Amino acid sequence: MRVTVGDVIAIGPGKIALLEALDATGSITAAAKSLDMSYRRAWLLIDETNRALKQPAVATAAGGAKGGGSALTDSGRALISLYRQIEETALQACKPEIKQLLKLLDS
Repeated sequence: MRVTVGDVIAIGPGKIALLEALDATGSITAAAKSLDMSYRRAWLLIDETNRALKQPAVATAAGGAKGGGSALTDSGRALISLYRQIEETALQACKPEIKQLLKLLDS
């Protein structure tokens, strides 16, 4: 599922996966690596997501001698939870159609 705001994909499966990876690793660098994504791409996706929301999904601290880091905000956790709930609700509602679709696929 993708939610667009104008021409921008505000949230979709890739951004949710990135937010979940960031929550698990505590850093954009590690999250990007875990998804085989460049740091720049991950940072741009997070920035795009933060800009689309009323409250940012990710809080960042600049790196340096003491290190930096990134963490999901309460808004980010709520976003992931709601996205996954919507995904599950849609999956349950579409089960008959998915079953028909699977019959069309080459196994």
